[in-house]
Formats: sequence, C-alpha cells, structure tokens
Amino acid sequence: MIVLDPDYNILAANTAYQRQFGTVDKPYIGHKCFRVSHHYDLPCDQAGEHCPMKKAFELKGPDRVLHIHHTPRGPEHVDVELRPILDAGREVVAYVERLVTVRNASARPSADGLVGRAPAFNAALSAVQRVAPSMLPVLLLGESGTGKELFARAVHEASERAGGPFVVVDCSGLTETLFESELFGYEKGAFTGANARKKGLVETAEGGTLFLDEMGDVPLAMQVKLLRLIESGSFRRVGSIETQQANFRLVAATHKPLQQMVADGRFRQDLYYRISAFPIHLAPLRERAADIPLLVDSFLQRGGSSKHRVSVQPEAMARLQAHDWPGNIRELRNVLDRARLFADDGVVRAEHLPETFDRGLARPAVTAPAAGPALSRAEADDAELKRLVATATCTRRELARQLGLSERTLYRRLKAAGLA
Repeated sequence: MIVLDPDYNILAANTAYQRQFGTVDKPYIGHKCFRVSHHYDLPCDQAGEHCPMKKAFELKGPDRVLHIHHTPRGPEHVDVELRPILDAGREVVAYVERLVTVRNASARPSADGLVGRAPAFNAALSAVQRVAPSMLPVLLLGESGTGKELFARAVHEASERAGGPFVVVDCSGLTETLFESELFGYEKGAFTGANARKKGLVETAEGGTLFLDEMGDVPLAMQVKLLRLIESGSFRRVGSIETQQANFRLVAATHKPLQQMVADGRFRQDLYYRISAFPIHLAPLRERAADIPLLVDSFLQRGGSSKHRVSVQPEAMARLQAHDWPGNIRELRNVLDRARLFADDGVVRAEHLPETFDRGLARPAVTAPAAGPALSRAEADDAELKRLVATATCTRRELARQLGLSERTLYRRLKAAGLA
C-alpha cells in the first residue's frame, strides 16, 4: 500500500510495497506514481490507460483497475484499488492505493500458465480477479483454442478454494448414460461392468472447483439433472436412492452461442441463467496480435530445454503476426511445435511455417477518415511514424485505431521515438 497526494506524488509506502516494488537504486518517495509504475511522463489517463485517481476523484469513492507495472522482476499484472481520503468538506486531500500482484498470469514470457499484455487479455484477467473470491458461477465464452481451461484454473487459483481439487469435465462426445455415470458416479451392479462403487467427478471436486468444458454439448436430458445439481447442491449416484450433498465452485465454458441455442430450444433457458451469472469473454488471438511475440517466446520456452534455445527470425515473426489464427492459441502452439523440428540451428525461419500462411509481411492498408491521411501497416518504422504524426489531423486515439494499435502501445512507441 502507498499514500498519494492529489498531484500523484508518493508520500509513504508500507513494508510490503517496499519488498514487492521498491529497489535501493530507484527511490519512489516524493516521485510521481505514474513514473514509478509505468515509466510514463504523463498520468495514465493521458497515456491511453484508465487512471484510478481520476475516477476516484470524480466519484469521491474507490476505483479499481488492472494495470501492468514495472517491478524489479520486470513487467507484472497488478490489481490496483484506490480510495480517496476526504476532509470535512468532502474534498480529496490524499489517496490510499492498495496493490496486489496477480500471480496466475504473466506479462513476460513464461514456461506455464496464462501469458499476455493486450487490452483484451487484461480485461478478461481483471474480470477473473473480481469474480474469483465469490462463489458466483462463471461462464467462459470464446472460440476454440482461446485458453478457456487456463482461465478456469486461474479462477480456481485466485479463489478461497485454491487448496481444493480442480476437476475438468469434457462434456463433448459424452453420451447421456456416460455423462451421468462420469459426473455422479455409480453403485456396484448399477449396470453391466459396474463391479464396484465409483465416485463421480462431482464428488471428486469436493471443496474445490468443477470445470464443465464445452457446456453447449451437454445432452438436453442431462441438462435437467445438471440444473437440479446446481440449484439444490445434491445428486444421486447411478443405481442409488441415497441423496449426496455436493460442495464445489462451478465454472463452465463453451464456444457455442448458448443464447441462440436457448432460442432454438437446444439449451434450457433456466440452466443458462444459472451458469451465466458472471460471463467472461475471451478474445480470439487475432484481437490480441500484440501478444503473439510474447506467446511465441513462452511456447518456445515450454517445448525446449535450456541447452537448446530457439529463436524466431524477424520475417517469420512478421508472418506469425499477419496470420488470422482461426485455431487461436492452440493453433499457434502447434505451428511452433512443428517449426521447431525444422530449426536445426535453433532459428525458426519463414520457410519453416505452413505453406498456407499469408506470405505478405504487412497487413492490408487501413484508410483513414477524411480528416486524416491514408495510413500503412502498424509496424511502420520511426521515420514513418514521425511522418504520420506530423501530418495527421486526428486524435491520438483515432491514430492508434487506424494503425491497429492500442492507444497505450502507440504512446509507448511515440515516447521511444521522442514524439510523445
């Protein structure tokens, strides 16, 4: 925790802040918070980010946001909550800021877990941090390959049930009979081959989290029993008349349009409302292309050894970033696993990528609105960026959109080029 004055100066910090964010050679007392945490020359809201101080001042109450902060260990996701201190006239005289490092995701290349920095990724991660401490059912929505199981595990690990089991149920391809016996278990003699009592996955998840993956594939007949389980917290093993009590946190996921399925009668409306108390949308990889180099480094770490480091040629990286990735992160991982086998000298080259990849190094040109010039690809060099800034008549936010960048990323590039 730190104390700030209304001019963004850090007035005090507790021991936990000093241990997590402080270094001997970089003093922070008396310095601007945005310089210490973001290395910005301007407050966060002027650099394209949400500034909790601005919001807390307007609300005269607390505000919370997920930021990426510079730390002695490198960039890290930090859950920030800011509370204003008011005088007798309800004027803001100072702020108390509480910072919690997010442990279940990385803003740097990582050998495991969630990895990302893009705004769409951070929005989903922020939602996880908010819902995890509660017992609300979570519904993860997104295309196949967007990392739904990793996000479900992140909900579990950030909850009070982190010490309990995390049990995955793959609902796709299970028949009605098999689904019931897998989920609820069965008694000895319940059916042919049932030679002993078997605990179901609901019992296995006792005290932990039950993750129902591909929820849209649950048979209609089983949806009734699943609804009863969620509403009453009770179930019966196949072949038993005894009612068992369940104790689990529910997280579900699907790539299917459940609302449309409800309208078509393929999914029960009452079950949909039960599981979708807190929906989280997971963006496809094409909407977080800025994360591709970070993900590439992470997957190359995971698949190799410290003795055989693998790097990616710039041309190959450009093609990876230009691809649309219909299979999302799963497709990216598979492409890298294949390319690694051809990288005899430890370098992945463009010719090691699938032939179906777009051979063009640049994305299609984006046409600016009438107020500004026609703009080229987002990877323009500093000279091109300088020209665009000099001739553009639009705002920085509009310029970022035209370049296919977040406003925050554009600000960083402008700062690095001396154009901020």
